[in-house]
Amino acid sequence: MIYLDNASTTKVDEEVIKTINPYFNKIYGNASSLHSLGTEARKALEDSRKIIAEKINALPEEIIFTASGTEANNIIIQGIAKSKGKGHIITTKIEHPAVLETVKTLEKEGFEVTYLDVDEKGFVKNLEKSIKPNTILVSVMHANNEIGTIQDLEKIGKICEKKEIFFHSDCVQSFTKVPIDVRKMNLSAITISAHKIHGPKGVAALYLKKGTRLKKIMYGGHHERDVRPGTENIPGITGFAKASMLIKEKEIKQMEKLRDRLIDGLLKISNSRLNGDRTKRLCNNASISFKYVEGESILLYLNDKGIAVSTGSACSSQSLEPSHVLIAIGLPHEIAHGTIRYSLSKYTTEKEIDYTIKETKKVVEKLREMSPIRR
Repeated sequence: MIYLDNASTTKVDEEVIKTINPYFNKIYGNASSLHSLGTEARKALEDSRKIIAEKINALPEEIIFTASGTEANNIIIQGIAKSKGKGHIITTKIEHPAVLETVKTLEKEGFEVTYLDVDEKGFVKNLEKSIKPNTILVSVMHANNEIGTIQDLEKIGKICEKKEIFFHSDCVQSFTKVPIDVRKMNLSAITISAHKIHGPKGVAALYLKKGTRLKKIMYGGHHERDVRPGTENIPGITGFAKASMLIKEKEIKQMEKLRDRLIDGLLKISNSRLNGDRTKRLCNNASISFKYVEGESILLYLNDKGIAVSTGSACSSQSLEPSHVLIAIGLPHEIAHGTIRYSLSKYTTEKEIDYTIKETKKVVEKLREMSPIRR
């Protein structure tokens, strides 16, 4: 299988597996226990915290481990909103459901929400104009999971700092692929996840700026700075830290090169278009819309050819509705429905890209011949 759905999840790196294994049956203590197995687990936990913190220029005590990016987004967004009691929240129309659905829930509870428009490439519009005296939170994702567009967090961070507003960013797709400096970008909180970077599923983290007042939304023990109760997943956390160390700049450049080769090849197919910005996009993302065909049909035919792709976010793949991201950038429903997201990894090869281009062309042409819609 040629796997080009790495924005959904990734293969776990062999080095990560080697790192994780001892924590299942040798160093298996509870990190809260005081005996030697517990203290060994605690050391692994804190060493991992330092590694993750260094990647984003944070303090170790500002890193809180969770079970998923969705959980981390909920802890931050609900925690900040409920610590204020009321107020105005700003987010965008192209956020991941983990942010959008959380904010919609708060809106039902009485919080005022502004959902910012984006331009045709997915860049946020009118953020500063939307800020009100009662604005308590701005949440703008770093890189979009569907179209790959990378926002200018430093610019947004300066606006939020000037207005003294809490600034959160979902960085699940960008972590290790795009430089993140929480100090330089004036970020109050971010969300990151292991399984997007060749780490294990079921482990993620949030950065929370030291001194932030956060209303707890989960109750139990006093783990993770009393923010996220529950016994820490030491195997997953050590795997997350290891995965964050493995990606190299040369691998990012190679993904960019193959991404561009893929985009160039697919755009030679008639009536196709690239979604998102051509240059300010994730190194591994190519979102292409093909007119007069259904994306789901393309996906299934490509799967038969041994190629795994996506029609959009895996979190909404069961929905018959067109992608909210593609609608937000101005695509008509019929074109949005004909969109395929190809997402590469450091394991993707040039041979695989060339085969994908060739087979996609064949599939699109075949489906267009079958289509009742005439060009």
